[in-house]
Amino acid sequence: MINPPDQPPEENSKSQRKREVTALQDLGEELLRLNPAQLEQIPLPENVRNAIEEALKMNAHGALRRQKQYIGKLMRNADAAPIQAALEAIKEHGHTSAARFRELERWRDRLLTEGDAAISAFIETHPHADRTHLRALARNAHSEQTRGEAPKSARMLFRYLRDLTE
Repeated sequence: MINPPDQPPEENSKSQRKREVTALQDLGEELLRLNPAQLEQIPLPENVRNAIEEALKMNAHGALRRQKQYIGKLMRNADAAPIQAALEAIKEHGHTSAARFRELERWRDRLLTEGDAAISAFIETHPHADRTHLRALARNAHSEQTRGEAPKSARMLFRYLRDLTE
């Protein structure tokens, strides 16, 4: 039945309320997957934070399931918008960190395979880099790679690239 325009709309249906409760419980479960440093960045009410800390200590499946439901119940009284926003920011930071890491790995591999041409290309994009030091690291890493030794210089090269791009 459609409400006349002069009457306010009816409350959410039971199904809609169940979806909202399930979404809040899922949000609580996402919080359980965070490490302690990430969890500190989330603006949580104290009772929710305590419930999450308790859940992290649990090993029994049934107890953990009940604790997750309890966290979902506590989340109904909390403002979920800032919690969701902080969680999204943490996820985004993780994606950008992974992309940056892959980019540095590509540069390192390119420096090892292409030599001076890759060094010149890297210097063009990062003019503050020390060409001599970069060349020495790449040369040492390449020689270790051909001899089948541990990639000590390749790690040093990666660290140098990471420090330059930060």
